[in-house]
Parts: sequence; structure tokens; C-alpha cells
Amino acid sequence: MSSPRILVVDDEAHLRELLEIALVKMGLDVDSADSLFAARSHLAQNDYALILTDMRLPDGLGIELVREVTAGEKVIPIAVITAYGSADNAVMALKAGAFDYLSKPVALDQLRLMVQSALRVGKPVETPRPVADSKLRAGAGSALRLIGQSAAMQELRTQIVRLARSMAPVAITGESGSGKELAARDIHALSPRADKPFVAVNCGAIPEALMEAEFFGYRKGAFTGAADDRDGFFQAANGGTLLLDEVADLPLAMQVKLLRAIQERRVRKVGATVEEAVDVRLVSATHQNLAECVESGRFRQDLYYRLNVIELKLPPLRERLDDIGLLVAAILGRLSAFTPQAEQVTLAPAALSALCAYAFPGNVRELENILERALAFANDGVIEVADLGLKGAGQGRPVEAPDLADHYSEAAALAAGAPASLEPVVAGMPAQFNGAELPSSLPDYLDDIERDVIRQALTRTHFNRTKAADLLGISFRQLRYRMQRLSIHEQD
Repeated sequence: MSSPRILVVDDEAHLRELLEIALVKMGLDVDSADSLFAARSHLAQNDYALILTDMRLPDGLGIELVREVTAGEKVIPIAVITAYGSADNAVMALKAGAFDYLSKPVALDQLRLMVQSALRVGKPVETPRPVADSKLRAGAGSALRLIGQSAAMQELRTQIVRLARSMAPVAITGESGSGKELAARDIHALSPRADKPFVAVNCGAIPEALMEAEFFGYRKGAFTGAADDRDGFFQAANGGTLLLDEVADLPLAMQVKLLRAIQERRVRKVGATVEEAVDVRLVSATHQNLAECVESGRFRQDLYYRLNVIELKLPPLRERLDDIGLLVAAILGRLSAFTPQAEQVTLAPAALSALCAYAFPGNVRELENILERALAFANDGVIEVADLGLKGAGQGRPVEAPDLADHYSEAAALAAGAPASLEPVVAGMPAQFNGAELPSSLPDYLDDIERDVIRQALTRTHFNRTKAADLLGISFRQLRYRMQRLSIHEQD
């Protein structure tokens, strides 16, 4: 089997020679070109696993070659070499479709990491079809996590497939609960880095005094309490993907340090005297408007341009109501994995109509919370409108029962951990109230019932939360969350 072939395009003879020697030592075959014309001639005659081009050439710019290669039928990763400090050129190349970039003087360790990453780029992934028919699998063998058949979701998944092949930083925007972390995980799962770590960091949850140590790690004795050497988030994600969630919450001092780490691709542990190279694909996410944060002085403009090379905008749930049925089926299927009674629970048509008429300020996360509550209090295995606890919901659009029933079989294969045999069906008519007086506040009424049930379980198990969770048929994590939300404490 022949070695992968690399094309090096640069008009500086000494740099071409340096790159050739380094690549040959990696066991690769190398062709060289000193101009765009020569590069095009090589491309017409040979297939390449990677192209490495300088930005400035005697007969044009390397970005012209980037655009030509990325527009072609063959999937060939192409990286650019930029002059030291030319961050704008690097960003421009990434936006044009470049796989990655190297800064002059070229560091051989970064060259090796970039080449290894590029060589993992395989054949192009087929653009996913609608979820009902999609058999798309990520490199690690897991299905895409974002669910939906609407035009907006199909376009979103198409974008994810395309940008997953690149090393360009991605900025994911969208309202809270719209699935930004799921999108980031899909990008990672479809990328050549799928077998490497995915590390998600909530930038708003780390105390400012600990940020540098958490991101870059520290040496033993660097500060009081540093008993051993410890890696940071960048080292933990080395070779893989680092998600900076709620990146707008980073303090300005940390933004400066993060910008240097991104530009140099090196980090220095707290207490260390030398930097170490890291190979990380950066994905950021926020529900805030970063451009407005830049204008107000809360976010550095240079960091904004480095993170926002490619923007991926997630639509809110209210703009893709056609996906409600499939999402409901998938969520109920997932909840059934730890809620035994879910096998008998169904959704009344009126309840589905109410969900379709609801604005969902909390998006998919709110839908999941609504269904989890409704699942716990549904009578006779049927989730009715009253069980949903929606506030200000009007009359929903009419939905025929078979529409939702069809979604359950589709969602069964997509819902992680859902039993293969789970196929709930839509119930017939909603239950009627029997003249009983309605509560003034349904959410408060349901909270009171849930609080009493949890207290009874805790009393019966002498406040052993693990046993109480088993008794209630929920996970320990769910019980802990509900106790916090309902203000249930041991002294109660």
C-alpha cells in the first residue's frame, strides 16, 4: 500500500525543503510546487491526502487555491501557512474552507499534529436525510443527537456535516435549551477527531481566580493546595474538541490568555516555565449576542474574530413545531429507560395540540421538563393537557392521532437507551373533569403533590436518597435535582 501523498506549495526554497524533510520522516510522499501554476499542474495529475500552501505566491494568493480545492468534487484537506501575526489571513483562509493553518516560523511539532489530524479525514460523509430515514452514523458509531424533520433541522444537520471536516473554530448561537451542546457533540462525532476526547466547559461556572489553572493546568507547588501536577481543559481535550459553553461569561483577563493559547496553540501551566503544544478544535457556544458584547466592551474583538470563524445558528423550538411529535416520542422513550410505568403512558391528541400552540421560551430543554413532570402525574397512563402544566397556552392546531404514533417507531431507534420494544400510542379522547374544583395554580398544585411523594419515599427509606430514587423509579441525579427545586432538606 502506497504512502499518503502531500503537496507543498511555497516559493521559499528553504521552507519547502524543511517541510519536505519533516513530512518524509513521517513516512509520507511529498510533491513540491513554487507557484499556483505548478500546484494546479500537480493537482491535475495526482491525488493528494493533504495540500499545504503559503498565502503569498509569485502568481497569486494561496487562498485562491483554497477556494478551488474546496469547490472541487474531491475532499482534500488544504492548510495554509501564514506570516507571523497575520491572524486576519488565517481567519480569512478558514472562512474560505481551509482545513487548518500554520504560522511562520513553522513549528515542526504543530506541523506533525496538523498532518496527523488531516490524514484522519476520510471519505465525505453523506448529507443526512430526514430523521425518519436517516441511518447516518458518526465516526465513533453513534447517531446524530439533534432530532427533527423540519426544513430548518435538515439544513442545520447539512451544515454540521460540512464543517465537521474542518479545524476552523465554530461559534454556536441559539437560545437557552435549543441544543447547542448537542450540536457541538455532533460536530465532534462526525469529525476526524471522533475517537479523541470531547471536553465541555461551562465558562460561567468557574470562579475567576481558578480559571487559568482550570484551563491550562498547574505544577505541583504552584500555589497553596497544589499537591500534584494537574492537566487543564486544553490538555484533557488534546487531539479532540474543546467546547467553551457560555463563552460570553469569560472575564476580560481570561479572554487575553485564551486568545494567546488559540493563536500560539501552546499553553503554559500555572507555575511552569515552558509552554507545551496542544492540538484542540475549539467550539464555542452562547445564548448572548457576542457582537453586542464586543460593542459594549465586555468581550474582546480579536477573540471574537478568532472564535467566530464559522457561525452555526440553532433555531428555537417555536420555529420548528413540525418536530414536536418526534421530539415528544424520543423524550418519552428516553425517560422510559428509568421510569418503568412509561411503557403504559400515552399522549392525548389535545395534549399534543397544546404543545404545538405553546411558545416554549425554554425550547427543547423545557419540553423535556414538561414531559417529565407530566409522566409522573398522568392518570390511567394518559398525558392530558392539564398534566402538562402549560402557562398561557392557547388552542393548538389540530393533530391527528396517527401523526404522533408514527413518530414513536422512528424515535425508538434514536432515543438513547430506550427499549427496542417501546412503541407508545396516542390515546383516544382526553379525560373529563368530574365537577371537582380546579386548583388556582396547576404548577403549584403539582409541586405540592410531588413534594409529598418524595418526602414519603425519603421517610420510608430513612432519608437514603439512593434507595428513595429506586423506590420512585427515577435516577439519583433526578431525585437530587427535584429535591433542590422543591426545597426538600434532610431536616424536613
